[in-house]
Parts: sequence; structure tokens; C-alpha cells
Amino acid sequence: MHRALAWGAPEFVLTRSQWVPGELAAVAAFFAEPRNLQRITPGWLGFHLTHMEPDEVRRGTLITYRMAWMGVPYRWRTLIEQWEPGRSFVDLQVNGPYILWRHTHTFEAEGGGVRLSDEVRYRVPFGPIGVILHRLMIRRQVEGIFDYRVARIREIFGG
Repeated sequence: MHRALAWGAPEFVLTRSQWVPGELAAVAAFFAEPRNLQRITPGWLGFHLTHMEPDEVRRGTLITYRMAWMGVPYRWRTLIEQWEPGRSFVDLQVNGPYILWRHTHTFEAEGGGVRLSDEVRYRVPFGPIGVILHRLMIRRQVEGIFDYRVARIREIFGG
């Protein structure tokens, strides 16, 4: 999405944190496999990984997904911008519906399990109209996606 479409749009931040039982290496490995993202994404998004280059996740990996928002199909392409195996990684949208989407995933050993933390910094397109749409629905949808993730992660790992 072209940055000119962001005129007047602020940066929004979403954070989530949860504790799960398990070993740090095993829990972090689950999130290092992009194909697992489909398991923790709501079905209404029609989310599917379509391409990954190279086949192994590391700094510089490009991942392409297919999904739909409100019935409109689109491709979402992310770049693994930072990669610290077992500790954290950052994926940055390079093509998709947002002006900015930068998602930081952090994993920390805590109390016999792992603290998972997500921080998403994002900007919506269409300036002031986008801000209104964010207030009316986009914020709730983004929060709903991450609330679903929390519930699915709890089902998969327990805790």
C-alpha cells in the first residue's frame, strides 16, 4: 500500500502477553514455523501460506499469504526483519492492506514456562477516513484476531 494513502493516519499499537507451560526452545520453535500461523488465525480470514523464500525462516525470509477481509481476497507479504532464534523475531508487511504492520514476537522463560509477547505497530490507509474506519471496526477486528490467537495458543500449549 502506498504511503501517500496514510496521510493523517496515526500509528496504532496492539499488545498481547500470555504465559504457557513448556520449554522455551519448543515453544519458540512452534512460532518459528510460519505454517503454524494458520492454526492460530481465525477461519473467517481464509488464511493460507502460499510461498516462502528461502524455505527456512531467518532474517530476510519473505513469506506470502493469501487471505480475505470482509470477503475481499488479497495477498499479504511479510519480511522477517529481525531474527533471534528462541528469543524474538519481527515480521514487517511489505505488501498488504496496511500502510505499516510491524509485528514483534518475544519469548522469555518465566516460572517454568514461557512468556509470549506480541507488539503490533500498524497504520491504516486512507488518512482521516481510515481513522474513522479503525474506530468503527478495524481495531475490533485486529483485537479479535489476537484474542483468538491467545485462546488457540492456550488450547495448544495449555496454561
